[in-house]
Amino acid sequence: MVKFDNNSNNNNKFNIDAGGILNKCRCSLKNGDTVSILFAGVGGQGIILVSTVLAQAAINEGFDVKVSEVHGMSQRGGSVEGSVRIGSKVFSPTINKSDFIIALEKLEGLRYIRKLGSGGLIIINNYEIYPSSVFIKGISYPDDIEERVSKITRNYIFVNAVKAAANLGEIRSSNIIILGLLSNFLPFETDCWLEAIKKSVPIKALNLNMEAFRTGRNMFCKKKNF
Repeated sequence: MVKFDNNSNNNNKFNIDAGGILNKCRCSLKNGDTVSILFAGVGGQGIILVSTVLAQAAINEGFDVKVSEVHGMSQRGGSVEGSVRIGSKVFSPTINKSDFIIALEKLEGLRYIRKLGSGGLIIINNYEIYPSSVFIKGISYPDDIEERVSKITRNYIFVNAVKAAANLGEIRSSNIIILGLLSNFLPFETDCWLEAIKKSVPIKALNLNMEAFRTGRNMFCKKKNF
């Protein structure tokens, strides 16, 4: 189990059985099982892009992939979700329980954690956008999300990807930063990820997204010990 945080600087917290997660994923793919990744966030956060890059990286590794359409209120502020399933042969994009949940917004992580499978990992962007559902339903934004998540799963990461993206000069790259962080737990070669980014983003945004991916990947790979 890896535990560390640097809340005083970046509001990042890691509480994970990193080796167990990676080995489970590797064994699932080797045995012909399917690995399921659910993305959740709000409109405008780039869920389509990260789903596309992940799917392309898996294809580059030789896997079959099914990607769901993004569901929800796709305009800015609306809750959205999308999923990617990876395996030797995948018959449907439908996910019952996820091996990974990637929440680009904090409250959406809490909303979707019910879909996390046993031994799965949830990565939550420690960033509050206040989805339109908060205003429409007249509810308050919870201030105990981390505590509630920790009671549901032992494998979670809270990361301030927006601050890291701001350091790169473009906060919209926070989605690729989180994808880079996720890449530590999937058995894909780095080159497969970088080639996927090249195929998925415009030339003018390539260098930024490459740097964002490396930033996210280094958030954990410099600290892991498994």
